[in-house]
Amino acid sequence: MLTEPFAEAIAAAEQIITGAPHIRTEQDLVEGYDYLAGSIRAALQMAWAYERDFPFFVQSTGPYTKMGLDNPDTLYFHSYLRPDAEYVVTGKRGSTRDLSFQVLNGDYSPVDVPDSLTAFDDRSVDIAADGSYEIRFGPGEARPGYVHLAPDSAMLVVREVYSDWATEKPGTIRIQRVDRIGDAPPPLTEDLLTKRYGVAGKMLISRLNTFLAFPKWFYLNLPVNTMTEPRSTPGGLTTQFSSAGHYELADDQAMIITVPKSDAPYQGFQLGSMWYLSLDYINHQTSLTADQAHVDPDGMIRLVVSETDPGLANWIERTGHARGYVQFRWQRLAREMKPEDGPTVEVVPVGELARRLPYHEQQRVTPEEWRARIAARQIAVAERMLG
Repeated sequence: MLTEPFAEAIAAAEQIITGAPHIRTEQDLVEGYDYLAGSIRAALQMAWAYERDFPFFVQSTGPYTKMGLDNPDTLYFHSYLRPDAEYVVTGKRGSTRDLSFQVLNGDYSPVDVPDSLTAFDDRSVDIAADGSYEIRFGPGEARPGYVHLAPDSAMLVVREVYSDWATEKPGTIRIQRVDRIGDAPPPLTEDLLTKRYGVAGKMLISRLNTFLAFPKWFYLNLPVNTMTEPRSTPGGLTTQFSSAGHYELADDQAMIITVPKSDAPYQGFQLGSMWYLSLDYINHQTSLTADQAHVDPDGMIRLVVSETDPGLANWIERTGHARGYVQFRWQRLAREMKPEDGPTVEVVPVGELARRLPYHEQQRVTPEEWRARIAARQIAVAERMLG
């Protein structure tokens, strides 16, 4: 059967999920099966998008195809490239806080992170008064508006990052291979479809193995309930710094994370599950940007991670996850981040929050106000998904 390799990969992928070392609870396993479903969808989409002569951008990850501790504030797009061909990327800049471009030399593997061959944000792009722009990528020498593709270039990744979900609007973007404009791709063949199902199966297995191993490299070797100083994000996206860690909390404990409101255009925090995925950020407040968060009069943002609702604006919901990952990102930077720009962490009993938070009363929200916050998230994500 033409689909047999992919069916075999699905069976192998299920064994990877059920054998994951972090599984302790029924919730862990159920979320693993849901992750498997999203990964199957994503693998098929990516295999059918493996088109370097008539390329197009696909959304790499989203609310239902999560991977790699996806940022709830980011729209991720990618397209495949031939390093010896020339491509033109055209678009119109939206009002999102950041728009960045990155050329990678290949896909993630269970033992490596792809090298970033070039990375830049739209401050390097000539954007017209109406928001339109054009960037060319190819084997020629780099010059304004033209990005050189190294011989091992394989993928162009584009990230569009929101800070205020309610007001910022996405842009548009497309990619074409220059010498194929006006042409049409050849008709599908059985051989091509056989290859695509095979590629989808390999992508599925690689995706699961890689992102189960990834946290061991950057998170789990850190002391629990701590976060690192801000550091340049691995992978070569030079305009981004991050602070990472992992947590383990009892239901009567809260983690207070205190961080200065940054001068960076984008500053965002999120929780992740042990599957290295964002938690439900549509129906729960499991992430906050600096624009969404309450900022205390001293210029500090104080986040409270807990299972119990403390009645505070900056509550980060654990949603039943006693363990998981914590991450800050700062993007579109104009300077290097210093240790004092990063977070401090304290674990306290939930009952002591009023005493431990210096501006506790100013953060108070009613249940009705909280429902309004969640309703706004639901509307914003729905509108974002519709473009």
